[in-house]
Amino acid sequence: MVRNGRETTAMREIRIEPNFLSTATGSALVSFGRTRVLCAVTVAESVPRWMSGQGRGWLTAEYAMMPASSSRRVPRERGNVKGRTQEIQRLIGRSLRAAVDLDALGERTLHVDCDVLEADGGTRTASITGAWVALAIALRRIPDLEVPVEKVLHRQIAAVSVGVVDGVVLSDLEYTEDSKAEVDMNLVMDETGAYIEVQGTAEGAPFDRDALNVMLDVGAGSIVELIQQQRDAVARGVGEI
Repeated sequence: MVRNGRETTAMREIRIEPNFLSTATGSALVSFGRTRVLCAVTVAESVPRWMSGQGRGWLTAEYAMMPASSSRRVPRERGNVKGRTQEIQRLIGRSLRAAVDLDALGERTLHVDCDVLEADGGTRTASITGAWVALAIALRRIPDLEVPVEKVLHRQIAAVSVGVVDGVVLSDLEYTEDSKAEVDMNLVMDETGAYIEVQGTAEGAPFDRDALNVMLDVGAGSIVELIQQQRDAVARGVGEI
């Protein structure tokens, strides 16, 4: 099966542009096909009050859909963050905290912002993938980091969507595919193939273990590709610092 010029297990064209913002400590513009997310990391030399004095750092994430990110204008969420937004930014934060040794970070906070410029499916997985690149660059720009960056950022993570459409397992679903998927799944994995998070839902009939195994295998193959894309982007970004 070929869909829009790509095989069922193939991702859309992936592009990661590091250092997209000159004002952020680390940033990356990530594109999964027509889905585009601007990921930025800023560093505060302090931690939330409830963590003060513990010698540990913190990482927090925010996610937002820009008004023109969809064909129908998305109203800004002013002071009343919707449930979907809360769920996604918690997923981003959990995923990235799994990659960071907060004890080695010291008493500073990493603020991660993921703003969706254009949405065509897979915004949360694109956010996680791009945010890791922005984070890897930002940590190299902290002048008084007391330990090697590799000790703080001790895990590489990426994320991809997988689903079943018309009985066929697809990787990296576009919106038109996602909107009619019988099974919708998001995978967050590290460079060793270990799982950080698995979110899977049967939108129609339940799926069995065999179908789950196929989706996990397809997703794992896509993660391998994304890991390499991230490494290439970080190498370019660090060279520009």
